Amino acid sequence: MPAPTHPHPYSETLANGLRVTLRHAPGLKRSAAALRVAAGSHDVPLAWPGLAHFLEHLLFLGTERFPGNEGLMAYVQGHGGQVNASTRERTTDFFFELPVPSFNAGLERLSDMLAQPRMNLDDQLREREVLQAEFVAWSQDSSAQQQFALYKGLPADHPLRGFHAGNRDSLQVQSPAFQKALTDFHQQFYRTGQMTLSLVGPQSMTELRQMAEQFAAALPPGDKFTQTAPPPLTANSYQQVNDQRSNLLFAFDALPAPSAEALAFLCHWLNSAKPGGLLAYLQQHNLADGLKAGPIYQFAGQALLHLELATAGEHLPAIRELLLDWLSFFARQDWAPLREEYTALLQRQQQVSGALQLARIDVEQQALGLCESGVAALKHVLHEIGVVDNFSDHWHLPAANPFLRASEPLANAGLIRGQTSAHRGLRTFAQDRSRSRRERSPMHFSQALPDNSDEGAIYLRWQVEAAASADLHSRLQRSLRQTRQDASDAGVDLSFSAAGNQWLLKLTGLQEPMPTVLEHALKRLTTIDADSPRGEAQTPSMPIRQLLEALPGKCLPPSQTSDDAKRLWTTSRWDGLALGLNPQTQSAMGLALSRIPGTPDSQLPLTPHSNGQYRWSQIDTASSEHALLLLCPTASCEMTDEAAWRLLAQLCQTPFYQRVRVELQLGYAVFSALRQLHGTTAIVFGVQSPTTSAVMVLEHIQQFIKAIPDLLEKLDEASFTQLRQSLVAQFDEAALSVRDAAELLWQGKLAGHSSDYREQLVAAIGQLDRPAVQAAAQRLINAEGGCHCLANEPMPGAPWQATN
Repeated sequence: MPAPTHPHPYSETLANGLRVTLRHAPGLKRSAAALRVAAGSHDVPLAWPGLAHFLEHLLFLGTERFPGNEGLMAYVQGHGGQVNASTRERTTDFFFELPVPSFNAGLERLSDMLAQPRMNLDDQLREREVLQAEFVAWSQDSSAQQQFALYKGLPADHPLRGFHAGNRDSLQVQSPAFQKALTDFHQQFYRTGQMTLSLVGPQSMTELRQMAEQFAAALPPGDKFTQTAPPPLTANSYQQVNDQRSNLLFAFDALPAPSAEALAFLCHWLNSAKPGGLLAYLQQHNLADGLKAGPIYQFAGQALLHLELATAGEHLPAIRELLLDWLSFFARQDWAPLREEYTALLQRQQQVSGALQLARIDVEQQALGLCESGVAALKHVLHEIGVVDNFSDHWHLPAANPFLRASEPLANAGLIRGQTSAHRGLRTFAQDRSRSRRERSPMHFSQALPDNSDEGAIYLRWQVEAAASADLHSRLQRSLRQTRQDASDAGVDLSFSAAGNQWLLKLTGLQEPMPTVLEHALKRLTTIDADSPRGEAQTPSMPIRQLLEALPGKCLPPSQTSDDAKRLWTTSRWDGLALGLNPQTQSAMGLALSRIPGTPDSQLPLTPHSNGQYRWSQIDTASSEHALLLLCPTASCEMTDEAAWRLLAQLCQTPFYQRVRVELQLGYAVFSALRQLHGTTAIVFGVQSPTTSAVMVLEHIQQFIKAIPDLLEKLDEASFTQLRQSLVAQFDEAALSVRDAAELLWQGKLAGHSSDYREQLVAAIGQLDRPAVQAAAQRLINAEGGCHCLANEPMPGAPWQATN
């Protein structure tokens, strides 16, 4: 197994009380910060439910030094980064990721908004309406209500039983008492002693520490405040039953300190679907289709362990007995091999984690495995549950993850092992060094990314005669479930999608296990039959996410459906792209490549570009909330059009959010972004609203689009140049992760571009001038590339046309 590239972080407490963790990760392309405040929804006065969540929202509205359009969110979005925040029971987290050159400016904005919030009354009134919209959606969302109902078995005086989201009634903004409570809460908790800052990036430890000290200097100093301990949970267990789900819950009090890592270790093995385990037994005996175990609350020695089961309530008594039987078996096993594998998979996951993931891991102080004190804590947990000495003899520990074992080195890296006549023409880097001519091999080993890192990417695409039926699609996904989980544990993200007549298998992450993962995945996908198990029922996600999930399939021409997997594989045609793979990994792929079903074809047709139509797809989301996506493709496949579209998308992000969410208050799920789907570049606008119909939301989006030329006019020349330069910087080779660079190049291949697509795109963006972007904005307004709307409501009249 490759050695982890990211060592344990360094931690210290600075002179003013701020606790910092620093991780120097030279292989990263970006830097990230995660700031945890030891205060959450359970720490607010009982009179003002939702105050902590409300304050989190207010902090993003700008300061005197950095107003809203220059604040953290706008800055991060303008530099192609990620930013978000989260309020939980006892903590509030703020986190962001940026390219290295702009990272320090992001830290300045974070410290300023934490220390110097503006707290303007008008801002508060507007933001309260956002929380009201979230509350309305929460109160109507069945999965959210089920989550809230899980706590009904707890003592009535425990804060988990209370309401903490906040709404128009609980957030009495104009009340002096509320304003005092808000100010007091901020002054009491938003100080150095209550905070932990995690910084991760390729900068040296000296640089990271200097940034941490500068960050700390801007914050109000203060000692740590001891959060009030909650009343006892009164250790017990209870159960709840819903329509398709059943829940078992175990409450714990006075757990030892390492109980968090003990519960994480236990849940990892509880969730395993491998033969011999609890889930496999439940599935085999038709007692449950799925099991998901995890802690849903942990604080001050208390914990609530939740087991969600896809089963009818009538099976719950039998499942409880089987669970106790399995736990009793598990308690008597030698955990040494499980601990070793668990540590290895955590190391693998950290090895492929980006800066933001690592920063969040560090701020949570997650253990890298199960230490000896964690073993004692796990024994304590199992004792509290009530394990016994007698158990059934049909249980056994799960088989070892096949992808965590290092593969044998291969002798000749210049040849592809297992190549057959059906795959004649496959080449390695050594066999084809030409980047200028069109690649004619069905599997192209691209040189567009360097092959000297631990990571890589593999894309395999099939064009099939017909779309997979819903049942076939479910069985294909189900067939990969265990392989996908093992691959993820070994540092490889494996996904399979079947959108229309385009099927895609994608692997990204650590390249060393990829050949073996690919071989296993192909075997699983091509051996399903009519008797393959069906997938478990899924809890519907929020409507806007359902639209995003449906979007790739709706962007392809409609086709007939089929349930005959064998025929679809046999008659398919395939091609692929591998990026960042070193010669050894390429050679190891030979056997897997020889087993790819279908006929190799290096000349698969491009996806047809939109013909300028106004298309409407209605998606049933089973929700009373209104949700809409508007997809606006480029008017042509020309690189200049794509460059201008990307600049427009960059320009629109913050103003669209400000207009739709803050000023109009149409909804709380609001975004605009550039998307590439099957090689087509488009700007996507998305809104979910509890009160405004999809048609009205569409009108507001169209009004915003018509105002884009005015946004451009308001930019002075320096701001326009900065906008263009920040966009160019996002595609710098030094800033793109292997995963992001690979996805960009794959989309370029689907669009028919050559392997120097990134370089051509950067050049095209750099040459954009104001008239070119204004002309592109007009093409966007005129919908010269067409428009495609996905909504959970019926289509309006002309010019819209319904699609399947």
